[in-house]
Amino acid sequence: MDEAPDRAALLSALTTEHFVLQTANSATYTEASARSTLYVMALSSALVAMGFLAETPRNLLAFAFTVLPALFVLGLFTVMRLVETSLESMHYLAGIAAIRGHYRKLGRDAAQIFSAEAGRWPEVSSPAERLGPLLAFMGTTASMIAVINNMVAGAVVALAVSALMPSIHAGFSVGAGLLLLLALSVGFHAYQRWRFADYDAGKARAPDVEL
Repeated sequence: MDEAPDRAALLSALTTEHFVLQTANSATYTEASARSTLYVMALSSALVAMGFLAETPRNLLAFAFTVLPALFVLGLFTVMRLVETSLESMHYLAGIAAIRGHYRKLGRDAAQIFSAEAGRWPEVSSPAERLGPLLAFMGTTASMIAVINNMVAGAVVALAVSALMPSIHAGFSVGAGLLLLLALSVGFHAYQRWRFADYDAGKARAPDVEL
């Protein structure tokens, strides 16, 4: 007798939760975009300022060694947060997928309308995953900002080597910067994969909830 009202109340609650999860997921994209824009704008402003100081090498080096390390630290914080926003988005999408699983039980047509094949991750693989995990991780916003930030670190090292050893060939300074760029990029890739693996492990330990 009370089954119909209870089912209607559950459906209303699930619809509300679905909307909340979609809103929260959209917020992760907004935050990622805002943080990426903030970092790129800060870097662009610094490069413009360095352009004005190009005619005075001493002032240019002083400015570069003061501002670029600060930008690198800002980039580290930005990249770490971008990885977390990706994980938060995955968490919200998993919740939406669970709700869609309940929608499939609402009627004969619902199973087709809300089929897993017509859904999104984690019900189906994302297009990026079809290229392999390496390229999939390289395509994230965090990876994009990380590579730019690693270039900043490489530029600082190249400038430092050139300033400390002015007689050395320019190729050695550039090579030192490129080595640091490569090392930091590999380190970031390992960090990002570790965070995603840790998230997957935590999700596997969590109890399944049937709707």
